[in-house]
Amino acid sequence: MPENAKTSDKARNLHLFADVLARVHAICADLARQNSWPDVTDFSRVVVEPPRDPSHGDMATNAAMVLAKEAKSKPRDLAEQIAAKLREDALVAKVDIAGPGFINLTLHPNVWTEQLGTILREGAAYGRIAPNALLPRVNVEYVSANPTGPMHVGHCRGAVFGDALCSLLQFAGRDVVREYYINDAGAQVDVLARSAFLRYREAFGEDIGAIPEGLYPGDYLKPVGQALVAEHGAKLRDMPEQQWLPVVRAKAIAMMMEEIKGDLAALNIKHDVFFSERSLIADGNNKVAETIDFLRARGDVYEGRLPPPKGAPVEDWEDREQLLFRATAYGDDVDRPLIKSDGSYTYFASDIANHRNKFERGFADLIDVFGADHGGYIKRMQAAVKAVSAGQAVLDVKVVQLVKLLRNGEPVKMSKRSGDFVTLREVVDEVGNDAVRFMMLYRKNDAVLDFDLAKVIEQSKENPVFYVQYGHARGHSIFRNAREVFPDLPDDDEARIAYLSDAKLTRLSDSTELELLKRLAMYPRMIEGAAAAHEPHRIAFYLYDLASEFHALWTKGRDMPYLRFIINDDAQMTKARLAMVQGVVSVLASGLAVLGVHAPDAMR
Repeated sequence: MPENAKTSDKARNLHLFADVLARVHAICADLARQNSWPDVTDFSRVVVEPPRDPSHGDMATNAAMVLAKEAKSKPRDLAEQIAAKLREDALVAKVDIAGPGFINLTLHPNVWTEQLGTILREGAAYGRIAPNALLPRVNVEYVSANPTGPMHVGHCRGAVFGDALCSLLQFAGRDVVREYYINDAGAQVDVLARSAFLRYREAFGEDIGAIPEGLYPGDYLKPVGQALVAEHGAKLRDMPEQQWLPVVRAKAIAMMMEEIKGDLAALNIKHDVFFSERSLIADGNNKVAETIDFLRARGDVYEGRLPPPKGAPVEDWEDREQLLFRATAYGDDVDRPLIKSDGSYTYFASDIANHRNKFERGFADLIDVFGADHGGYIKRMQAAVKAVSAGQAVLDVKVVQLVKLLRNGEPVKMSKRSGDFVTLREVVDEVGNDAVRFMMLYRKNDAVLDFDLAKVIEQSKENPVFYVQYGHARGHSIFRNAREVFPDLPDDDEARIAYLSDAKLTRLSDSTELELLKRLAMYPRMIEGAAAAHEPHRIAFYLYDLASEFHALWTKGRDMPYLRFIINDDAQMTKARLAMVQGVVSVLASGLAVLGVHAPDAMR
């Protein structure tokens, strides 16, 4: 390939697919100027992506299909014009036009070895997107489990998803704040307090008998009762409920939140902000009332009646005159109550105030991670965000489906109210946080996940987390073995990359090697797409595919010695293949780090 085919300094700031897309855009812009296309021509509809059938080439573009109307041309005729220009591009080895006007591109093999050179130069920064100060800060609210007990595996998926999404967005250049909304103002925390008060009495030796229906029966509240005795002695026993309830509630919430934070820490999950719902209705600072007044002044709150629900009953429907948020004006299906019949605020009213508070703190890009049972809440929350921000903020809600906890294929029961549940901490202790984190992400967030405690510790290809981590460990094993040829090959990644920087990468010419390099070149595009779609599971899928191709190439080398990574009588080829292995190791480590999973140098 000619020297001028090397990417420019500007192009190096783009990943390969974005670079080719920029070239296609430039060609189309030239054609637009030459042929007087409309000034409003929208080039953003043009994409460059891998073809569905790899036999069609390396990349495909829809440019002719989406721009034919502006060009006043048949798509295939426009495709011929674009293809003629692409054939002049030094990156491109072959251009084909398919069907009504799709353009398929095959790149020169040297493009892929040059991409490996990019990976070696950029190291841990490969695939990372530079921060853009023009983009708004992102607030991601996740977990937000009620502080009524330790976390169970059902909470775990949303926690891992939210944490990985934050890391992904940060890797993609976004300024992210991780937030936990503490539901400490609803009826459930009063139930918690009454449950803890029973344990307080029990701590004095009183026989409390069976825990009454409707209270939390778990043994996890016994330490709360003991702490209340240590702090208050017997004086709470003779108080009326209205006096002891706030005291016990505060202590129980505080202790439950400490336990929840410990559970999260066991999974290396962190938050920047723990925001209290109760703070929204604090004396002299009632943000809920303030928010309702704000909406009323805008005409978004009114007194009215809700029509009877059609089909399935609506949980918050009451046949009475009540204060309603005009949610239908912002895309919801029905207007929503703000005050209950007993005069207290609905959960929704507090949630509106919470999101208005986020907007006032400077967040215009909001993401909430909801459990599967809150899917019906999405439209109303998006309507609320539009209302309180005057359309300046956007809320994306990611629903995390249920986790079915299994052991050897048999269901494991969990229920917070019965006290018979498997805690998150127990799962982490049994299988390790790497297995938990990776497997919680190895399925799209809105699909039900079967999590088998026995299968996630198997050392086989059927266990994705093992297979990916083994890929990283295998790479380091190859480096250790390569010291027979290169005794001074460094252990440290940065030093090893420098050592391999003069490798003759063009020696990598076998089709299986080039396919592996193509997979590595996909990483930045995958990161960009996953961040834009808020889908961290794409990283887990990509890493498994990359590890699979790497393992397959290693296996092929056993049958075909010329493909082995270490060729004792060909140091130049060995060095080139070690550079390829380094590319695999670097990308596996990068992706695993985004997911919060350890990249081991050896499997134990």
